[in-house]
Amino acid sequence: MEAKQHDVIIIGGGISGTALLYLLARYTDLKSIALVEKYKGIATLNSHGRNNSQTLHCGDIETNYSLEKALTVQASAAMVVNYARQLPSFEHILHKYSKMVLAVGEQECDFLEKRYQEFSPHYKAMQLWDANGISRIEPNVVWGRNERIAAVGATDEYSTVNFQALADSFVTQAKSTDKNIDVFLGTKIKKIKDLDNGFELTTHGRTLKAKSVVVSAGGHSLLFAHRMGYGKQFSCMPMAGSFYFTPDVLQGKVYTIQNDKLPFAAIHGDPDLLLGGKTRFGPTALMLPMLERYNWKTIPDFMHLFSVEASVMKVMWDLFKEADIRNYMLKNILFEVPYLRQRLFLKDARKIVPSLQLQDLTFAKRVGGVRPVMIDKENRKLLMGEAKINPGNGIIFNMTPSPGATSCLQNAEQDLKILVEHLGCEFDEDKLNDELKGN
Repeated sequence: MEAKQHDVIIIGGGISGTALLYLLARYTDLKSIALVEKYKGIATLNSHGRNNSQTLHCGDIETNYSLEKALTVQASAAMVVNYARQLPSFEHILHKYSKMVLAVGEQECDFLEKRYQEFSPHYKAMQLWDANGISRIEPNVVWGRNERIAAVGATDEYSTVNFQALADSFVTQAKSTDKNIDVFLGTKIKKIKDLDNGFELTTHGRTLKAKSVVVSAGGHSLLFAHRMGYGKQFSCMPMAGSFYFTPDVLQGKVYTIQNDKLPFAAIHGDPDLLLGGKTRFGPTALMLPMLERYNWKTIPDFMHLFSVEASVMKVMWDLFKEADIRNYMLKNILFEVPYLRQRLFLKDARKIVPSLQLQDLTFAKRVGGVRPVMIDKENRKLLMGEAKINPGNGIIFNMTPSPGATSCLQNAEQDLKILVEHLGCEFDEDKLNDELKGN
């Protein structure tokens, strides 16, 4: 059977892959685009609400962001909001909850007040609250507390996203264009072959051809790259996050101050979109030898990527020689041990809600995903942001840790521009800017 030819094939039906599908369909003159997803649904892994914090990151309450980084993320979030507002209905995608980052104790409060002075000119909705102000929004955060607290946040902004619903909408909107859009679900790519004039993709049931390929499949993107001889300077450290449920104790999102010594997210509490009447606390951070949470079949894939060599061991040693990181990692291992985990996590959760009791905490079974934290073996360091491998021959490999979901359209625009240059196709940048950026 003759392989069907496409202009672009996207591997991975999560939020990143579907965002690119939409942008290519709406803003270029490409005629034939395919999306290939190995599972039977769109956004069933890390883009699913059970496996992420459901947060639209804007940079205002993420204290590990510099102002420059925060403004970049703010622009990314605005693209998502602008896109959703043009849909016939978006109430199932975007939600308004109050959001704040909480400071506890004199040192954190002083830090947050200084940060507010720097950031507030760039965030019109940003407010600084003392204990009285916090109590009007989140009474359970204040009740039973003696130490000084402060918070920075907003009360009337889109802060929460059902990213699976957003991904579904990208596919629906792409199919509504006049382009030939093929979506292959339940289709696993076995091999990508580099041809003289494009690429050949082999699956269990068919062969596909494309002039260009974009792989947006989390840690598996790096695996595809390695198998084709690209990105060998990178290794991968998959970090899994677990969560805990409590009764409905928070009205909105409450984040905590990031420890600068820890390259992992501080815990936060959020109303769960998928389960009404529950607050979800987390995430924990645990290195697991698999590329997909709860999928033991991906252990061999991890072993292929996590090469035991001096450069990788140097990165691991640099992490574990720091007492804060070492203690944090060991504590997070214990967070996975039944009976112990609730008792240990309770202390962390009480930083947000002091009145929480042990019986309030329930381990969220089969909730939480895996983030592929990249290791740069040449420079012997972790890469905490998005990673992209672009050999320049029409194939792109994306690894997109947090806030990859928030940045889905911005990252997709970068890929779009790479493809436009490689394929020589037309791109209506003015239309994109007008619709998604308000330019």
